[in-house]
Amino acid sequence: MFAFLVAIIFLCGCQQHAQPQSLNKFSIEQLRTVIKGYTGDWRGDTDQNRGVPAPPVQQPIPEDAAIIDLVPPDAISLGELPLAQLVRQRRSLREYSATPLKNEELSFLLWCTQGVSSFEQDGDGNIVKQFRNVPSGGGRNPFETYLIINHVEGIAPGLYRFLPFGHKLCLLHEANDLPGQVQAACYGQPCVGDAAVVFVWTAVPYRTEWKYGYIAHRMIAIEAGHLCQNLYLAAESINAGACALLGYSQKHMDALIRVDGKDEFTIYMATVGKAKKQ
Repeated sequence: MFAFLVAIIFLCGCQQHAQPQSLNKFSIEQLRTVIKGYTGDWRGDTDQNRGVPAPPVQQPIPEDAAIIDLVPPDAISLGELPLAQLVRQRRSLREYSATPLKNEELSFLLWCTQGVSSFEQDGDGNIVKQFRNVPSGGGRNPFETYLIINHVEGIAPGLYRFLPFGHKLCLLHEANDLPGQVQAACYGQPCVGDAAVVFVWTAVPYRTEWKYGYIAHRMIAIEAGHLCQNLYLAAESINAGACALLGYSQKHMDALIRVDGKDEFTIYMATVGKAKKQ
């Protein structure tokens, strides 16, 4: 069901040559098209097969942005609970205490959701192959991770972007009032304003379209679920919790995290924090 809800976003104007339309302009059969996938042979009709260079694997870093260090992946000592236990006890957590996350805990969550396990470069230093901790068709990894940080030890509240190559944070906007703005963009859901961190994943569709053409949008929708499931299990393993969010205003979230809403846009969100003591 999640994949269907996310995938219909693409029918609302995120394809390169389509004009934005209201969902009520489409029939149910048309809305199912993205989930079913392209019925023809899509393999020859891609920019990869036309010899077009692959798009960058990571959005550019603003020249004046401050870079924040995270605990390196090889220094993290978290996540030792048995997988079966995590799966059994995982639940969406919607009520959070004011207890901050530690730098190591945030680093661990980011490593579990978009961490780079290895990569290969060409002679010019361009990354040509990458392997991350969530599956992605063809290793295209079409997501960027933005963070609305509210309570993390040693990190000022504000808007950040995760830099998976280097495993650091890029500060985009330091502010104390962002949790309230995000909560308003999510129709007032209390968990958004109270969370220690709000994960905002964006899709950069062309990364997948370049290789997979007409079936790219189905893949992106499915792969967004991989990210959030890893976050749920990782949060559970550090005695925290997560809550997935699809209830947000597309226009307001894209504006808040400063993406263009066309070639990059919000596709999924999740709150994370420590549970209130009962």
